[in-house]
Amino acid sequence: MISYLAGTVVGGIDLGWYVLHPSSPPIHPYEERNARAYAQERSIEFRDAELTAPDGAVLRAWYMRPQEANGDAVILLHGVVDNRLGVYPYGKWLVEHHYTVLMPDARHHGASGGLTTYGVREVDDIRRWLDWMEEKEPTQCVFGLGESMGGMELLESLPSEPRFCAVIAESPSASFREEAYYRFGRPFHAGPWLGRTFFRPTLDSGILYARLRYGVNLDTVVPEQAVVGMKTPILLIHGLNDRNVPHYHSDLIQAKNPSWITVWKVPGAGHCAAGKVAPQEFEQRVLRWFGDHPKR
Repeated sequence: MISYLAGTVVGGIDLGWYVLHPSSPPIHPYEERNARAYAQERSIEFRDAELTAPDGAVLRAWYMRPQEANGDAVILLHGVVDNRLGVYPYGKWLVEHHYTVLMPDARHHGASGGLTTYGVREVDDIRRWLDWMEEKEPTQCVFGLGESMGGMELLESLPSEPRFCAVIAESPSASFREEAYYRFGRPFHAGPWLGRTFFRPTLDSGILYARLRYGVNLDTVVPEQAVVGMKTPILLIHGLNDRNVPHYHSDLIQAKNPSWITVWKVPGAGHCAAGKVAPQEFEQRVLRWFGDHPKR
């Protein structure tokens, strides 16, 4: 019993530290040169963006504006252990369709500082990025497209951010806890019940450690609650073969606001892989979703 308790505490501390400090690849200079060259060849405005959050974290992004901009903008948010290059391919074809695009590195990812908090602090970051875009060039509509963690953060921002005309989240989690329950059970092919029972003390310890040590309450990361009562059109995209965040997470989110949330489930697609499995349909659905929801 003592060994179990000791293992629970130690495992919880390790978990609490790791989730706030996930590893993320840097922006490779070769890929950055290619991105800048692509923009220059097509007369696309390409610039670095930077802002400092209230906690001192320096956040960085790329901003792309086509020569014939349509007056609408899209903020693209990548997933965990990734960076802005993960959503850059979407940025390219959105710019080709005349959207202005902002691609930030999330906290503790790419070239941005701070801790990864899955929305606790990122919601305010999103607001500040929208302010930055608005100051750069007023837009008719701002849309959001987020992958995994980025999708979670996008959904969590909706109660405090009325500027979005519509958003899209691919492979979002219903809550930090629900995803953690599933992750604990995945190695044992047991589903989330094992995390809710045997491993729950470890998760509780990790969440408590993050709250006491860093002031980050991961129990407030609940996208499925954030969408309640929202009147922003939301498209959820989820692969039926997603083994990181099973597709039932999108069902849980949609159930909280079925009138304003549409779910597209993609056969054969894994985590954030709808664009690879069904690239043409993915592009068509994204562009149609934005095009069908102009400023109200």
